[in-house]
Amino acid sequence: MNYTEYVSTIANLLVVPADNAEFLADVPNISENANNRIYRELDLLNTVVRDASATLTTSTRTFNLPSTLGTFVVTEQINVITPVAAASPDQGTRNALVPASKDMLDFLYPSSTGSTVPQYFAMISQSTIIVAPWPDQAYPVEVVGTIRPAPLSESVTTTLLSVYFPDMLIAASMVRGAAFLKNYGAAIDDPKMAITWEQTYQMLKEAAFTEESRKKFTEAGWSSKEPAPAATPPRT
Repeated sequence: MNYTEYVSTIANLLVVPADNAEFLADVPNISENANNRIYRELDLLNTVVRDASATLTTSTRTFNLPSTLGTFVVTEQINVITPVAAASPDQGTRNALVPASKDMLDFLYPSSTGSTVPQYFAMISQSTIIVAPWPDQAYPVEVVGTIRPAPLSESVTTTLLSVYFPDMLIAASMVRGAAFLKNYGAAIDDPKMAITWEQTYQMLKEAAFTEESRKKFTEAGWSSKEPAPAATPPRT
């Protein structure tokens, strides 16, 4: 499903003209609302990226997360690459940093004295960390984590959701679309519209969750197999 098909489908389901000015003005809000909701509720495998486009600064413990592949929403792993001349993480050695508290790093490593390859990191904002010990060289850094892809729009004609989860994207959009029609509460023309689409969305989300768990080998018995009620014990 592309953006044009998305707009047409939403318009048909809301029973409004696809060229209605008020509807078109609200489509970006509908798309973004559905996009953000799905990505927050489902830990989709394809939203995890590895960005190795940034480096530490010598004798500086503050490091801003790179954003070449998108803004990190959740940081899962940070690797300092040695030696400093490594052209890529695969051509060097990944030194995985251990997450710790800012208080611990402030107490154990209050200055750049004893600078070396960092071993720990602490989140201090959505996009900034501090490392310890302080780096003695400008080591390359590989950040692994979850980004928030852009929603469907005139400039982003297809997305992960529109290609692999179009039914769920439509259902989530229709929950928000009910608000456009003012059908979002008890004292309106169709009080069950949002509820019905919400139930549809929840059903589709449950199926998508199972599928994502299979992709990540986190299903029953840490396998990629769909749970089989008759199988005892679970297949591994």
